[in-house]
Amino acid sequence: MLVSGRGRARHPVKLNWHLEFYLSSYLVPVMDLQDIVATGGIDTNAVIFDRSSGQILCTLAGHSKKTVRIWQENENGNYNCVHTLKDHTDEVEAVTVHVTQKYFVSASKDNSWCFYDISTGSCLTQVGDASGQEGYTSASFHPDGLILGTGTTDAVVKIWDVKAQSNVAKFEGHVGPVTAMSFSENGYFLATAAHDGVKLWDLRKLRNFRTFSPYDLDTPTNTVEFDFSGNYLAIGGSDIRVYQVANVKAEWNLIKTLPDLSGTGKVTSVKFGVDAKYIAIGSMDRNLRIFGLPGDDQMEESNTAAE
Repeated sequence: MLVSGRGRARHPVKLNWHLEFYLSSYLVPVMDLQDIVATGGIDTNAVIFDRSSGQILCTLAGHSKKTVRIWQENENGNYNCVHTLKDHTDEVEAVTVHVTQKYFVSASKDNSWCFYDISTGSCLTQVGDASGQEGYTSASFHPDGLILGTGTTDAVVKIWDVKAQSNVAKFEGHVGPVTAMSFSENGYFLATAAHDGVKLWDLRKLRNFRTFSPYDLDTPTNTVEFDFSGNYLAIGGSDIRVYQVANVKAEWNLIKTLPDLSGTGKVTSVKFGVDAKYIAIGSMDRNLRIFGLPGDDQMEESNTAAE
């Protein structure tokens, strides 16, 4: 099933990726499918890509800015739209799936987030924030499913108690809209990205303990992502930088830099594969590039482009 939306491993692997595939850009989550990558583009289409075969499986059309669609694979391997959700009144900027894979949250520029039942498509609750009128630009569930993080157009990070539907913490200090966020696998840290770079937040002490400013003032940081094992953190802007995850006191070392081969200098999304054996990167040139580890039996160097 696809929401137009984590398995975990705990063993670090050596990082030495090379380009495996590319095709057409924004990554969206797919549940339970380890070698399936879904992308969403500004053309309102979602493309489903099978990494193991290097083939595009299907293209899902018909999306619009204010709606969320739930797609389900049928017995023929095609995807049918089973629910179209129209609870938001402005652009939907983020979708995040609950750890149980029974629910998901959509976050919108209309200053609300909606909590949905995936199987029925029912909106169980819609939560607005009376403390401000800023819209949401990013969202992510905590690994335990009890906490939700959201980022706003005016650089504020908010932490929510999902059950109580209450804002329990607020982090400030970014410049510009919060473009992306990701919780660490152990649930201790939250990484958030904005125009000024990436900030790491200690959720136990509710404080910022480290800031990465990898790019110049004219280059925003568009994406940030912990891998599922909790060993690595990737940052995307004009290139892709991978850091070794440490703790609050230890240094988070830069261990790999991958070039933005699109030539646009605008990496829009980054996702790790299982065991960090590959990393999928979306860019503004409408291509998806997958960097894989040498020796992976599924790997071939390929230039598979989607028109």
